[in-house]
Amino acid sequence: MSEGAAESGPPTVHPTAVIDEGARVGDGAVVWHFCHVMPEADIGAGCSLGQNVFVGRGVRIGAGSKIQNNVSVYSGVEIGERCFVGPSVVFTNVKTPRAEVRRRHLYEPTKVGDGASLGANATIMCGVTIGDYALIGAGAVVTHDVLANQLVVGVPARPTGWACRCGAVLPGRLVCSDCGRSYRKDRDGISEIQP
Repeated sequence: MSEGAAESGPPTVHPTAVIDEGARVGDGAVVWHFCHVMPEADIGAGCSLGQNVFVGRGVRIGAGSKIQNNVSVYSGVEIGERCFVGPSVVFTNVKTPRAEVRRRHLYEPTKVGDGASLGANATIMCGVTIGDYALIGAGAVVTHDVLANQLVVGVPARPTGWACRCGAVLPGRLVCSDCGRSYRKDRDGISEIQP
C-alpha cells in the first residue's frame, strides 16, 4: 500500500489489548500488545498504537497517526492526522497535580496539529498547541505553543529552525533540499508556497 493511502478493513487488535466499550477504533488501525483504549476515545482509520499505549477517555487521534511504544495519551489531548508520536513521549493534563486533590475539572487541553512529529522521550506540558508539521526534538520539554513547521529542541524547548512537510530541516532560504518545497514566513510560522 502506498504512503498516505487510506486504510480499509476492520482494525487489528492484539488479544492482550483492552478496548473499552464506547471507544471507537477506525478501519485499518492496528492496536498492539498491552494497549488500553478508554471509553469515548476515537482512534482514526489507519492508526498504529505500539506496545503498551494508553489512550484516555475522550481522546481523539486522527487518521494515519503512529503512536509508538509506552506512550500515555491522557484525557484532554487531541492528536491530528498523520502525526508521529515517538516512544515514551509524555503528555500531561494538569499543571499542579496532587494525589489527594481531584482536579479532573482542571484538565487543560493539548492539541497536536496534523503531520507533527514528537521525538522520543519528549514531554508535552498541558495547555499547549503544537502546529501542523512541527518537529519536536527527542527529549524536549515543551512548555509553550509551537508554530506550524517549527523545529524545537531542549529543556525547556526553544525554536532552532523550521522543518519541511517531508521532515527535512530547512536551510535559511526556506527551500527544502530533499523535496523542493518552498516556504514563506507568516504570523503562524511558515506556510508552503504553492507552485
